[in-house]
Amino acid sequence: MIHFERLELGNGLRVLVHEDTSTPLAAMNLMYDVGSRDEDPEKTGFAHLFEHLMFGGSVNIPDFDTEMQKTGGENNAFTGNDITDYYCTLPAENIETAFWLESDRMLQLDFNERSLEVQRQVVVEEFRQRYLNQPYGDIWLLLCPEAYRVHPYGWPTIGKDPEHIRQATLDDAKKFFYTHYAPNNAVLAVTGNVRTEQVFRLAEKWFAPIERREVPVRCLPQEPEHGEAGFLSVERQVPACAVYKTFRIDGIFTHGYYCADMLTDVLALGRSARLYQRLVKEKQMFSEINAFITGDADPGLLLIHGKIMPGISVDQADAAIMRELDELSSAVLPPPELEKLKNRFEASFVIHHMNSLNKAMQLCRHELIDGAYMLNRETEIYRSITAEQLRTAAANIFRRENSVTLHYNARA
Repeated sequence: MIHFERLELGNGLRVLVHEDTSTPLAAMNLMYDVGSRDEDPEKTGFAHLFEHLMFGGSVNIPDFDTEMQKTGGENNAFTGNDITDYYCTLPAENIETAFWLESDRMLQLDFNERSLEVQRQVVVEEFRQRYLNQPYGDIWLLLCPEAYRVHPYGWPTIGKDPEHIRQATLDDAKKFFYTHYAPNNAVLAVTGNVRTEQVFRLAEKWFAPIERREVPVRCLPQEPEHGEAGFLSVERQVPACAVYKTFRIDGIFTHGYYCADMLTDVLALGRSARLYQRLVKEKQMFSEINAFITGDADPGLLLIHGKIMPGISVDQADAAIMRELDELSSAVLPPPELEKLKNRFEASFVIHHMNSLNKAMQLCRHELIDGAYMLNRETEIYRSITAEQLRTAAANIFRRENSVTLHYNARA
């Protein structure tokens, strides 16, 4: 159980506090309700670019990182389909510095052409290095448009094309900031060796003076059922052939999402999982194979991917995966296998939330989607899932017409 207190400021900022005296540190997590799904289809990658711009200095503080490091703290950020997240850990006695820094850049960035040009170059280089020049790096550039033909999940957070980043203007940056970076579009969580009344007082001091902003109501096109399987085949200069299969699943923190999460554990969590035991160890068709879910607010994806052993064709490997999925869809899990899954989840939940920053992030994410109090119900939810519910979920998810398959062939 993660005990926390909640306060909503007059400007709409939601503040969550979890006290933990077992650590000398404090963690602050500021999550904005904006991600790549909120971008203009002709200006993609901007949420990620803006994440970089947030470290370029505010009107009053020219260098965010330097000030944070003076306190002995560390900070970073990431952009997702739905959110942009800024976080730091620092000695608890210096927590007010984090309030000062984060509130100042929420108030107003130092918008200037020099900073924009520097960050444009950084992001374009990241696009090239991670997505274009790295083996298997372009899979999301290939899969996203096929999995989502209408919804803005149809491009990865890096964007569709580096040219969109190169063309970003200072006016674009200002518009994005004042549209999305608002106290009423964010959740702040502080965890660690702090006191609730102290955090609430600092939140009032540093964030309450920032005025609410007009945040547009999100109205995104919903992805329809495609009615047929999607398929792509490419050839690249890579060490081994690979297969990637995506299946549409329900949005995060729904019952269907939790079932999909458990199914990926059945398939690929550790060396005792089915895909490893049968396709890596026994049949030696893959050198490695994995499965995970994207955890998106709107219907997301379950992805299965594996590197194929020499002498095995991509078609053979693909068919072997589908046989395992068909079996999972047609027969209930034996009670010992299901109980093992649930025990492992409980253990991982406890271990994961021993870290103050992880707790802060999860409190923010739940608060945005279904209320922070739901974090404490996750163990109960997983515990309540039955073998028959998992079989039904598998049968619904692993339908051919619900899939997109990418055959990634190694160039001879």
